[in-house]
Amino acid sequence: MQIGARFAKWGLGLFIFGVLLTFSIVAHYCVGARWPAGELFMQNITLGWACLWTLSVAAIQAGGLGMVGLGLTSMVANRSGSADEAKGSGAFWLCVIGLTGVFAVGYPGNFVFDAIWPGYYYSPVAIGENAWMLGQALFIAIFFAGAVLMFAMVWRALSTVAEAA
Repeated sequence: MQIGARFAKWGLGLFIFGVLLTFSIVAHYCVGARWPAGELFMQNITLGWACLWTLSVAAIQAGGLGMVGLGLTSMVANRSGSADEAKGSGAFWLCVIGLTGVFAVGYPGNFVFDAIWPGYYYSPVAIGENAWMLGQALFIAIFFAGAVLMFAMVWRALSTVAEAA
């Protein structure tokens, strides 16, 4: 029950954090890009075409909602029994580290990458773009591993409820 509550609380917090981050995307549109967009950039329509923070904001919002769903389902399913708190704790930390890591690489990390490869995103500088995207992909994979572990725990709890009924 505790792990489910932690998932739901942190998921709500991360979702709201993602909503707040959306305002930075709006500010990016209002202020404009620091670097001029070249012809190659304009041909490369990706998830972050207009704003490079789109991927990290979307991952935090969707991941936060996923954590809420898994947490609430776990709480409901485990009312009659107890879940394996050790597995749930590991899943919880993987999810939290994954989503905060996506933020760290995708948002403030962008400024670090820009200091190393000026204009890496808009020029584009392939090595900078690839390193930045791979960093986010790594943390999305960490989140996904935690979500899969929690999903398996919730699935087992729901199977126990179905067998008892």
